[in-house]
Amino acid sequence: MPVYGYARVSSTDQSLDIQKERLEAHGCTVIRSEKVSGTSRAGRSELDLILELIQEGDTLVVTRIDRLARSLKDLQDIVHDLKAKGAFLQATDQSIDTSNAAGKAFLDMLGVFAEFETNLRRERQMEGIAKAKAKGVYKGRKPTAREKAEDVKRLKSEGMGATEIARELSIGRASVYRILAE
Repeated sequence: MPVYGYARVSSTDQSLDIQKERLEAHGCTVIRSEKVSGTSRAGRSELDLILELIQEGDTLVVTRIDRLARSLKDLQDIVHDLKAKGAFLQATDQSIDTSNAAGKAFLDMLGVFAEFETNLRRERQMEGIAKAKAKGVYKGRKPTAREKAEDVKRLKSEGMGATEIARELSIGRASVYRILAE
């Protein structure tokens, strides 16, 4: 039975090496990794691939649960998908092994704390933004589409469609429509 390892970091300047070493030491026969940020499963193609390939009796191994999911719902969905296939989840750095009752209980507790940590981080960020706005320091991100308004109009006049323009200029399609409506 294959033992699938999954490693993830949030930013491109972080290294996956330590996670991969631990997964190899744990006996993972297949290791998939990715550098993807966010609190949901969206855009995690390597994780999706593992969940598609995994079969009854297989095991998915991560170093820590927060590498797999940051929201309790995503974690529960992943565990539900694994259970439906007859597969198991283990974490090398935490006492998690969903093949037994204690491991399942510990997993649920860690999931709650991971989501709590994410919510606290979001609250602190919002407090910092509110404080910066009150001081007049926070301006938000610089709009990118407005700077490309002339290019949008030129490409439209050349017969290009909104979707093609958005792709060409790396802006949202809604931004293209907004500029053309002005």
